[in-house]
Amino acid sequence: MNQAKPKFLPFQIAVGAIAAELDEVCIREGRSVVVGVTGAVASGKSTFARRLSESVCARRTVAVVSTDHYLPNYDETPEHVRDMPESSDLARLSRDLAELRAGRATEIPQWSFETHSRVGARLVEPAEIIVVEGLHALHERARSHLDLAVFVEAPRDVRWARAVERERAGDRPWPLEYLSHFFEHVAEPTYAKHSALYRNQAHWVVENR
Repeated sequence: MNQAKPKFLPFQIAVGAIAAELDEVCIREGRSVVVGVTGAVASGKSTFARRLSESVCARRTVAVVSTDHYLPNYDETPEHVRDMPESSDLARLSRDLAELRAGRATEIPQWSFETHSRVGARLVEPAEIIVVEGLHALHERARSHLDLAVFVEAPRDVRWARAVERERAGDRPWPLEYLSHFFEHVAEPTYAKHSALYRNQAHWVVENR
């Protein structure tokens, strides 16, 4: 991945700008193009990845891979390291991205927010645009496969409000009491440890307020 000074754009404008750049890279490289999207919990990285995919899917084939599916089984992992990159199977993520970038289908793991464990696998077909999103999408294991890197940021109070809203909608069925504990003692420390590095390596920093 080429290093460059990041461009700063608000969420809505960034979707179109990055989609246009992905098109340019596709044409120039003549192969599958991989974009990584990262940010803190509830920053909007999954939403951004989805909208970016929707923006290019009319003219390009798209595959989306979430780093959530490479998480460990929570009941086998100490709580304070559950979201740390060393606890995830990022070696497999790297292999899967290499296969997709080379134009080959690959089976990726499936991880459940119901059981907080791996529940199987699914086949992902190769595509012109591969979007990898998640907390460690810009980790060094994935970074060598990326053509473009996006960091989505949002203020802590905004992210907490979104996390609560998501929980109440049943997206990740935790009691709010435990969500507060996890956000404060697991998610935020993990973010604080890695965010500066990931942000500095991004081509784009997207402000999601």
